[in-house]
Amino acid sequence: MVMKVEILGTGCQKCQQLEANAKSAIAALNLEAEVLHITEVSEIVKRGIMRTPALAINGQVVSQGKVLEPNVIKPLLQPHS
Repeated sequence: MVMKVEILGTGCQKCQQLEANAKSAIAALNLEAEVLHITEVSEIVKRGIMRTPALAINGQVVSQGKVLEPNVIKPLLQPHS
């Protein structure tokens, strides 16, 4: 199953940085993932996001209002045993 990573935000510089950091973490772990950038405000609000940028992994929001560094994103991407 391909992992789905979503960046939720209007496309500001912080949103773009979070997307770049997520892609960097995915590459460092050699994972196969689909990265989507959700910019529609209605979709962001529908998911209950109050602060952007937000990061969702496989539909679960794991961060809001922060630009996480790749080393913080990596453990979030790894399957939990």
